[in-house]
Amino acid sequence: MINRLYLIPLACLISCSTVKTQNNATVSNQLLKDVEVLSSDSYEGRKVGTKGGEMARTYLIGRLKEIGVKPYPGMGSYEQNFEFKGRNGGAVTQGKNLIAYIPGKSENTIVISAHYDHVGIIRKEVYNGADDNASGVAAVLQYAKYFSEHKPNNTLIFALFDGEESGLQGAKAFVANPPLALEKIKLNINMDMISHNDKQELYASGTFKYPQLKGYLVTTNPNLKLLLGHDDPKLGHDDWTDQSDQGAFNAKNIPFIYFGVEDHKDYHKATDEFQNINKPFFIDAANAIQQVIVNIDKERDIQAIFREKLQMKKQ
Repeated sequence: MINRLYLIPLACLISCSTVKTQNNATVSNQLLKDVEVLSSDSYEGRKVGTKGGEMARTYLIGRLKEIGVKPYPGMGSYEQNFEFKGRNGGAVTQGKNLIAYIPGKSENTIVISAHYDHVGIIRKEVYNGADDNASGVAAVLQYAKYFSEHKPNNTLIFALFDGEESGLQGAKAFVANPPLALEKIKLNINMDMISHNDKQELYASGTFKYPQLKGYLVTTNPNLKLLLGHDDPKLGHDDWTDQSDQGAFNAKNIPFIYFGVEDHKDYHKATDEFQNINKPFFIDAANAIQQVIVNIDKERDIQAIFREKLQMKKQ
């Protein structure tokens, strides 16, 4: 079990910069609606390379257009095509990431991501993946909406990755063939499973490797326990560093924060349904993450967060 936890202290909540989150009913209702739609049976579990995955993309492209965020310049559309072979030289599968962006006051870029695929239909049962990971996708859409109305200091890319359940394939394709110079990406903030926890615990992983980020991981919500951990290599399987799409960024030495919950009884089961997520917790978690993103974006030179560590490495 994890042996390196941090609960953000009250003193930090008072002293650190914070932002009023979107708490109104309209925002919360849209957040829940996006999860409910994406995790409905008609999407057939959203497995990469399937009709259900295509239906999910159609819905998500519609939402991105509704929000008013544009494809990254030069891509021509939101879609980034990629392909990969199955295990042991199996059949080639076609996947498609969705990439949107909001230009900032600088070219320093934060990639805000979540995977929209799930595991599909298994033994004639639809695995709808409400928490895994319709929840993370809905949160990304909320943040895209927020920053479409509040211009960021840093350029923001909103990446909805395909093929995560097949080995982080979409995220790997993105960092292998990014639409911008890779060195411009200063941070990845990834969400994967943020809606199902009865103890009000949301984890942020990444500060073991990048402790400079700790001061930004604050929330003013007293109902939510924002914990740091699951990122020490000594933890073995309990180290989440490479267990979701942030792993592809970590492989390129791009700093990351991964937000998620510990495994629950519905993880990778047909019971991961909309009615089984913890809706008040989900709303609190999505808003807390948004608060963290705003805290970080207040740094006009986001690279300065990590400069001290870079200088230490050179010495």
